[in-house]
Order: sequence, then structure tokens, then C-alpha cells
Amino acid sequence: MKVPISWLKDYVDITLSVEQLAERLTVAGLEVGHITYVGVPQGAPPEGSNQPPSDHLVWDREKIVLAAIREVKPHPNADRLVLAMVDYGGDELEQCVTGAPNLYEYKGAGPLDPPLLAAFAHEGAEVFDGHATDNSRMILKERALRGVPNRSMVLSEKELGLSDSHEGIMLLDRASYGQVTPGTPLQDVLGDAVLDIDILPNIARAYSIVGVAREVAALTGQPLRFPSMDVVMDGPSIEGKIAIDIREPELNPRFTAALIRDIEIKPSPQWIQRRLQLAGMRPINNIVDATNYVMLELGQPLHAFDYDTLRERADGSMPTIITRLPEPGETLVTLDGEEHTLDDYNMLVADTAGALSIAGVMGGLESEINSPGDEPLDATGVQAAQEGTEESENLPHGKATARRPITQNVLLEAANWNFINIRRTMQSQKMSSEAGMRFSRGVHPAMAILGLKRCIELMRVTSGGVVAQGIVDEYPLVPDTIEIELPVSEVDRQLGFHIPQGEIVRILRALEFEVEERGDVLRVTAPDHRTDIGTGLTGRADLIEEIVRIYGYDRVPTTIIADALPAQRANTALVREEHVRDALAKAGFREIVTYRLTTPEREALLTPDGQPSAWPDAPYVTLANPISADKTVMRHTLLSGLMDVAAANARHTDRQRLFEVGRVYLPVEGEKLPDEPVHVGVLMLGPHDEPNWQHHGDRGVVDFFDLKGVIEALLGDLRVDGTIKYVPTEHSSFHPGRAAALTIDGKQVGVLGEIHPLVREAYGFGMDLERPILGAELDLMALVANVTTLRDIRPVPTQPAVYQDIALVVDEDLPAADVHAAILSAGGALLEAATLFDVYRGDPIPANKKSLAYALTYRAPDRTLTDKEVAAAHAKIVKAAEKRLGAQLRA
Repeated sequence: MKVPISWLKDYVDITLSVEQLAERLTVAGLEVGHITYVGVPQGAPPEGSNQPPSDHLVWDREKIVLAAIREVKPHPNADRLVLAMVDYGGDELEQCVTGAPNLYEYKGAGPLDPPLLAAFAHEGAEVFDGHATDNSRMILKERALRGVPNRSMVLSEKELGLSDSHEGIMLLDRASYGQVTPGTPLQDVLGDAVLDIDILPNIARAYSIVGVAREVAALTGQPLRFPSMDVVMDGPSIEGKIAIDIREPELNPRFTAALIRDIEIKPSPQWIQRRLQLAGMRPINNIVDATNYVMLELGQPLHAFDYDTLRERADGSMPTIITRLPEPGETLVTLDGEEHTLDDYNMLVADTAGALSIAGVMGGLESEINSPGDEPLDATGVQAAQEGTEESENLPHGKATARRPITQNVLLEAANWNFINIRRTMQSQKMSSEAGMRFSRGVHPAMAILGLKRCIELMRVTSGGVVAQGIVDEYPLVPDTIEIELPVSEVDRQLGFHIPQGEIVRILRALEFEVEERGDVLRVTAPDHRTDIGTGLTGRADLIEEIVRIYGYDRVPTTIIADALPAQRANTALVREEHVRDALAKAGFREIVTYRLTTPEREALLTPDGQPSAWPDAPYVTLANPISADKTVMRHTLLSGLMDVAAANARHTDRQRLFEVGRVYLPVEGEKLPDEPVHVGVLMLGPHDEPNWQHHGDRGVVDFFDLKGVIEALLGDLRVDGTIKYVPTEHSSFHPGRAAALTIDGKQVGVLGEIHPLVREAYGFGMDLERPILGAELDLMALVANVTTLRDIRPVPTQPAVYQDIALVVDEDLPAADVHAAILSAGGALLEAATLFDVYRGDPIPANKKSLAYALTYRAPDRTLTDKEVAAAHAKIVKAAEKRLGAQLRA
């Protein structure tokens, strides 16, 4: 928000320099990102500021002043030049030679009464070169123009650095600046500094000039002055002229309206235009400018309707303003010319004939204020008469409309809207407006009547209209008054240092809180504009934050902790989670972090069409106000995000090793909050190794057993205890016959395998089955629950080992893990290890059989084994395999 200092001074005396004020506001939470200087010198930026040096023009106080042009004479030698006789406050008039076209009409007219007010520069003044295309400057020097000496200049906006306008000199209206004495430094008339303040949602109450002035008053101890709310209402009564029908009080707590008749639409006074321009808004006309001015001043958005249009829509009877939700399929063309198809939650201001505006965001085109110059042109290019129904083809989107007369009567609306609904509307309709920005941050309903009174009086003063007596005010949902008991001792306790009670009371009252002192307990009533103050303990915390914010964070004393530090307690869950990250990074994987928000449709890609899903069959946690169309629900799985990232990366690399550790969100029946288990997801594809000088990707691509090896390495690094098995399984996201469930002591903790071909195609990988994608998702909490903190330690062997091989013929469907377990169990203490080194099928092995060959290592810790001891252990293994597995020793 842009805050001109000259405007701010209307409501509070500024006792600090602009730079000091910016620093105080920033420390108090109103971050001043930039200061724009208009004609005045730039002070030293606050310490630590990154404000760049300014290229603005400083208006010399002695050489650039406000002047009065008393007469415009013809130039004796040039038709396109004139001689302006300027009163600059000196003893004699100064003659300026100028070619300003906006002075031609005064040429030869004799002395001007009243004179024209303009900016004037003496010889030696520095100004911008009005004829240059860049920001080059020039120093005024005396020289003759077509035979007439000239040493000074009446200035255009471009020469002053105010705009690029150089069509004529800048003429100031007497209504705004007529009381200024000629010779007054222009700095004192038009000079200004503009604070660009970043208004964050937690300080939305300051989204107005008065709001910022309130903060300045509290910070500096100066009194706050409010603009007058007095209204001259000397027209006929408003009774019977307008009715209000609020159908959704929760979304529209208050609606007020006033009527002004017989207005003259014309440009606003220059002082209003200038303030709007400095605040970043474009002046339009006195009626629209009044609504924008009051919105910036008080923070209450307003909207002006052409009252006669409302009457026409009501067939001449009393118009009824209806605030409601839209009908199915209803549309509205807004002031920006865009046609909007309305959602069922978009609040509307309407009448009996249809919608008039999108409530709190933007008005409709049909009932806008129609000013001179807005009427469609006839075939000759001349503005058509006020009557008639000829259609215009020049409106946005080819919308045809009846030619309307210039607005003469205005219905002014000041209402209040539910801020959450306004946010949703702005997002869904892709609209942004100054009004919507304020309503979306929260405006108290009490502000409506203040804004209405201030604006209708400003309209009366600038348009000459007559305000109807009375205000229509529908207020069906009055907010509760917030009252909080604040013990002074609680302020000291929470802040950790003492602020005197008198200072606490001063700060709160400066912020317009009502404070009743009951000993050392303060009974505080929040003002209407403080919609951010809570109740109970939350309200206490809010008040304490306000106290220390205004007192000054920089004044909080620095102290050293006097108490002993508490004993450190390890966060075991976090430590083990980090251990998982370290283990996977050590295995060559890169961690990614994806959004926890997704859509059901995106996760549905993990299940091929027509197949039942193996993922949790629970409803999604849905966001009431999603930030975008592709982030509407909380995810059920990490695998979808991994696939999205891998698909994006596949354009740049063939080899990927990715993992993510994060939460998934699974609603629990009967519970308000979902279960939020932490999962670890793994994805790998591409060549085994990065190409190097020894080989160039000739070792093939990864397969299921590469992924299984990574999971085994992870479990080993974590020292997972228990019986670990990889059980063949069927899963909708994995290739049939190439997936396994990971179980620990019989409990499934995850699934791993090759991604289903249809799933990889859905994510944009195509159907290249020679380059499989391997994925896994494990429940991290279940995994680390089996981690043991104990580590088995064995001494370095001192005795030699005996190595023997064994080949067993077993059934084809018998898992190798069962064979391995049987060998280890039968081998007893002497069998140190058993390693599978060969799997064979074919002659002479019978059909439906396979041969598994193991390398066995025998060793005793205290002696060298004899052949007899090894033979006995070996025979025991063969016998156990035959009995327990139905295996046969292969010859």
C-alpha cells in the first residue's frame, strides 16, 4: 500500500523524519519496502535498508516555486509562442516565452482574473528536459527565443518529473491551491514522500491511511485526528426509494445505502486526483474517485450505482437491492468487461431484474456510473443524444447495451462481506481488486456506516448534488463486543521484563482500546476495527503482542538465562528418520520433497483402468479453500509424487535414484483428524551405473533385485530386528509377478516391485518394458519400531574356515528364503554363513523343479575343524532339507 506523507499528516502530526518514521513502522510490523520522493530531498536511508539511490529531481526551494500567470500576450515574432507574465512573488512580473498549447486560448485576453496557477523555475534551476526521450536534465540559462529574451520557465509535469506529460504546462486548480501565495516553494505545495508499506494479513487493520496514522500516533505519542463524518442531508427522505433484502446474513452481515441526486459528473478537484495518483490509483471522475478516496482513507470499500438504471430495471417502481447466491448458470459482465460464469458460493448484489455486481470484488457493467464521454458514438463520430436504445458494438466481448444517459442520481453502497467467501470468489473467478484485497483480509461491519457518511458527503461537495435524508441500514448479524481481562502481572510474566502499568494503558488507549483499570487488572474492550483480537487467553496474548509491538521490540532488554538448561532428551523418531535419509543417500539416492497436496485424479493414475486399487480405500482429506486446481486433497501415497518428479527428470537423464520421506493422510472413521503416518518412498530406473571409462552402460538396467538389494541395505543399516521376509504379492501399481510385500515378524510394512506398464504409461514414460521402473513405499514408523539399539559384536576369527558347496533340488514354487532358513537352522553353531550362488533349471532337473546351490562356510571359534566334524554338520543339513522341504541332494 502506498501512503503519501502529505495525506498522512491530515490525521497525525509527523514528528520524525520520513526515514525515521519508516524505520519505526517497520519495527512495529508495517514493513516499509521503499520510499518514493517527489520533489523533496532524500534523507539517509534507515540502517540496514537496501533502498537504492533515487534518480528523482529535487525541486530547489529558491528557484522552483508556485506562481500565478497574470496575463498571456502574443509573441511578436512567432504564432506558436506566447509570452506568459508570471507573478512569482517578486516585485515585478517575469516574462516567460513558452509554446504551451494550453495557454493559447488566453492569448491577448488581457489581465486574467483569477490568474492561472503554475509551477515556475528561475534561471539556474535544474529540471528534466521536456524534449528528451530519456531522463536527462538541463540547467535554465538566459537565451533569446525568436528575438525575445527568456531566462525562466513555466513547467510541465515532465519537466518536474511527475509524469511523461509534455503537451502543455501544468496548471493547478484554484479550488485546491488558490490559497497558496505566489513564490511559495513548490516543495511545500506538491512535494511529498510516499511510503510503500507491505500490509501483511496479521496487520490488515492498517490497510488504510487512517489505519497507518493510528499506528503512527501510537508509536510517537501524537493525537489521532479523524476525518469528519458529518453529512449535509437536505434532500427528500430516502424512505420508499430503496429497499434492502439480505438473504445470506452469514455472508453479508451488513448493508447500508445512501442516495444523492442531481449530481454533476466532472473531474475531481486536483487535490483528490493528486492523492489518488500518489497512492497508485487512476482518477476517473468525482463520483468514482470519491469511493476510491474513502476506501484508501478509511479502508471501507464502497460502490456507486446509477440509481436511474436500478429504477429502469425495476420498471419505475422502488428498486430492491438483494444480496444472494447466484442461480445455476448465472453470469455477469463486470466493469473490466469480462464475462464471469458464477460459482454457487459467489455472493452477488442484485435486484429483481438480475445481478448487479460480484459482492465485495467488482461492480457490474450495466449499472456503472456513466460520465460525459462514456456514451457510444453515432455514425458521424459525435456522442449520441441521451435518449434512445441504439446498440453499441464497441463494448467488451461485443456486448450490446442500450445507450444510457449521463448519471444524475447515485445510490451509494457500503456493505460488509464474509472475508473467507471473498477469498474463494477472487480465486475461483481469477479476479483481483483493491476492494477485494481489503474485504479478503477482514473489515468490521461497523466501518460500513462510517465509510458511507464520509463518501456521500465527499460526493456532495465535489458534485453539487443533494443528499437524501436518512440512510438505509440492514444489520442482521452484529458481531459480539470483545472484552478481555488483562492482569498487569501477566504482561510481565509473558514478556520477561516489566513495563509500567501507565505505559501499558497509554499504548492500549492510543490504539483505541477502551481500558478500565481495576487495581492491577485491566478490563480491555477491543475497538470495532480490531477484528484480529481473540477472546480469553488468546485475547490476552494478542493484547500483550500489541503492547510490546508499540513499546518497541528494540527496547526489550537482552538477558542471559539464569536457570539451568533442561536435560537433553533425544527425539528418537526424528533421529531414526534422519538415519533412513542418511542410509539411502549413502546408497546413491537423492532426496526430493513434493507437495503434500494433490488430486484424487492424479493418484488414480497409480491404478490401471478396470482394476481394483490396492491403495487405502479411505476418503481424502479435502481442502475447503485449495490454493490451486491441482492441489485439492491431502495425499494417500508418496509414489505418485515420485513418479511425477521422475517423469519431469526423464527429459534430462536416463538414470534416476530418488527417495522421499514424508507423511500421508488417511482419514479415520469417527475421528475428526486423519492418521498421518510417515512413509518412505523409493524410485529407481535406468542403467546400473553411471557411464565411465571402464564401461559405457553395458552392465544393463536395474531390475527387481537391485531394488530389493537397496531395501536390504537400508534394513541392515538401520539394524532392523526380527524375521524379515519378501513375500510375492499382487498390487495394482506393480507389474504382476514382479512385486513383493516386505514383512517383519509376519506384519507387512511395505511393498516393492516393478511399476505396472500401464501406470508408467499414464505418467508419461511410455511402454519401454526393457527399461523397467522400480518403486517401493514403506511405513517408516512400522519399520523403525523394529530397530534394535543393541549390536552383535564378534571377535575377529582366529581359526581357519572350511568351505563346501551344496546343491539342493526343490519344488519350483518353494522360496529360496525358506531353503536358506532351513540350512542355517540345521547347520548349528558351526555353520557361519550360507550364500546362494546358482539357480538352475533344465536337464537333468525334472520339470517343476529347480536347483539351488549354496556356498557354506564352517568355522569353530576355538579350534580347527576336522573333516569328520564338517561332514557330520553337512549331513545334518542334507537330512533336514529332505525332511522339512522335500529337497533332494543334487548329484
